[in-house]
Amino acid sequence: MSPLKIETHIKIQSAELDAASLLAEDTGLSKQSIKQAMQKGAVWHSHGKQTNRLRRAKKPLKAGDELHLYYNQAVLDEVITAPELLFDQGQYSIWYKPFGVRCQGSKWSDHTTINRFAETHLDPARSAYIIHRLDLAASGLIVLGHSKKVTAAIAHLFETRALDKFYQVIVEGKFPEGNISIDTNVDNKSALSHAHILEYNSELNQSKVQVKIESGRKHQIRIHMASLGHPVVGDRQHGNGSENTPNLQLTSCHLSFICPLSGEHKIFELPQSYRPEFQLN
Repeated sequence: MSPLKIETHIKIQSAELDAASLLAEDTGLSKQSIKQAMQKGAVWHSHGKQTNRLRRAKKPLKAGDELHLYYNQAVLDEVITAPELLFDQGQYSIWYKPFGVRCQGSKWSDHTTINRFAETHLDPARSAYIIHRLDLAASGLIVLGHSKKVTAAIAHLFETRALDKFYQVIVEGKFPEGNISIDTNVDNKSALSHAHILEYNSELNQSKVQVKIESGRKHQIRIHMASLGHPVVGDRQHGNGSENTPNLQLTSCHLSFICPLSGEHKIFELPQSYRPEFQLN
């Protein structure tokens, strides 16, 4: 049996019933199921020109408002490995994002995103805004903003390349010695990466490589490594990865920048235990 999937849109005629009651009545789902879907980001509320996720079942509704439910049981049942808060700077924080955690939600949910995880686990509680992204299959350091002002300030650092970020990857084959620069276009846009080998495992014929990127194109490191004939281990899109191989061995390990709050030079390093390692079968 395929997972239950329901999409419905309700125009509010009166403010007598709450959102959970209206949606349960319209779909046949239980109120509890609707409330759980709300918490996971599957319910939206339109008021005038504004449409936002609705999480409170008792939020007052007005005639003319609209409710939108995007209920996909398979999506709502997804479970992620919990991200870990590494450095809390008050108005921003640095987290470890595991494989499979998203940086962007969909209309169907946002409960598997790192910013929603942060909003439901930070103490004290704060809003959390995505500043930059890591691929779903990648892992490592990611910065979240907790005020719009600081979010914009740190995003500007990324946009103007006014920070340093290093990644470590495990690639197939013996990577060349020395500092290697790769400028292969990505999606017909200029892209530049710098890489050097850290270690070679002859038994696996794999190399651990450190990469610094000057631009931030989607899948840039994966495409650049593959262009050299050394695809990232576990890369199912640009390399030889499959369901039977390890997860993508690409991890963001280092971030450093001038803090927009204090003016101090901040350096954030990922603990060694989270960095990619050679995996013997």
